[in-house]
Amino acid sequence: MKNKMLSQSVADSILSMITIEKRFAAGDKLPNEIELSEELNVSRTTLREAVRILVAYQILEIRRGKGTYVTKKAFEQPQDLEQLSAVRVNAGDLYEMRLIFEPEAAYLAAVRGTDAEIKRILDYGKQIEEEIRTGRDRTGDEHSFHKAIAQATHNEFMNKLMPVLYQAISKGVALSVQSEKAVNDTICDHRMIMEFLEQRNAEGAKNAMKIHIMHAIKELNIES
Repeated sequence: MKNKMLSQSVADSILSMITIEKRFAAGDKLPNEIELSEELNVSRTTLREAVRILVAYQILEIRRGKGTYVTKKAFEQPQDLEQLSAVRVNAGDLYEMRLIFEPEAAYLAAVRGTDAEIKRILDYGKQIEEEIRTGRDRTGDEHSFHKAIAQATHNEFMNKLMPVLYQAISKGVALSVQSEKAVNDTICDHRMIMEFLEQRNAEGAKNAMKIHIMHAIKELNIES
């Protein structure tokens, strides 16, 4: 049962790379099995199971001797999810949504996340800090950091909310360019979240995430 849940979670991650992070277009070849399994912090066996799930849904296509490719079907989202992603709401509403469910997600991630999932969260956090220090765009890794936390809850519906969360994060990153304090808060807050997750301190992770979002609301002058 746990293996099935993990392979489904990995399938969701790959789908997110394609449809949300826009890393791959229709017809693109996925990285080889070794590279992708290392990036996702899972075994090659689990990765193969995840790929089989996506092949069954015609999202991926295996071409013998050539590799695994993304199909056009990957971009044909269910209508209800598509509408949810396209809803135009202001930053205040988006951050209010974050405040409602992300602290609980951090709590559940600390309790339920596998060691590999926690490591993945920490790796993304370190990448974000490096991108901030070198002045590079961190939007993609911010998406991945919070997506990894949501996946570590092992709650299917938490992942369904990710398109809304991505909108909030993208707006927040864009607004933070004008606020050095907001950027510095991000580094400190992420470190705090990561430390509590690594310690498996659920209450600490929950409160750290709440503080992180409230800092953003204050420093970015976001009104709900």
